[in-house]
Amino acid sequence: ASGCGATIKDYGYMLRDDPLYAEKARRVASLARDVSEILPGLGLDYSPPRPLVVAYHAACSLQHGQKLLDAPKSQLRRAGFDVRSIPEAHLCCGSAGTYNILQPEIANALRERKVANIARVKPDVIAAGNIGCISQIASATSTPVVHTVELLDWASGGPAPAGLISSTD
Repeated sequence: ASGCGATIKDYGYMLRDDPLYAEKARRVASLARDVSEILPGLGLDYSPPRPLVVAYHAACSLQHGQKLLDAPKSQLRRAGFDVRSIPEAHLCCGSAGTYNILQPEIANALRERKVANIARVKPDVIAAGNIGCISQIASATSTPVVHTVELLDWASGGPAPAGLISSTD
């Protein structure tokens, strides 16, 4: 979950003045990695390409918090998917942790804008690395929304993500 990862990577800074935890927090933060940073080193063997257009939504916690944008898209492309960038990709989907609960009108407007931009790339599936984004986007579209890792698992021999219908199964 990219939101958790962004927070863990920030532990060293958040606890820098704590005499009991500063060093431990710095160590934990230095070890934290998003799954998209680990996958390239695993040497996964992807099956023949799946002829699917994937709209990749970069969660704010991944693109702004962890500064990771290309790694997830690169892995999806390496797995044989046709990855499309979403117009206005830098904008939030409206989930933002509890933002969609605390500010539902603004969150819904952001969600509608995000879903409209996603529809512009005509995807077969939407991929994201954050469960909040997945839930938020899925609540406003009939296009399947899955975690990036679900698609990569499928491409490397795992099961098809739930709700994803493909003639290539």
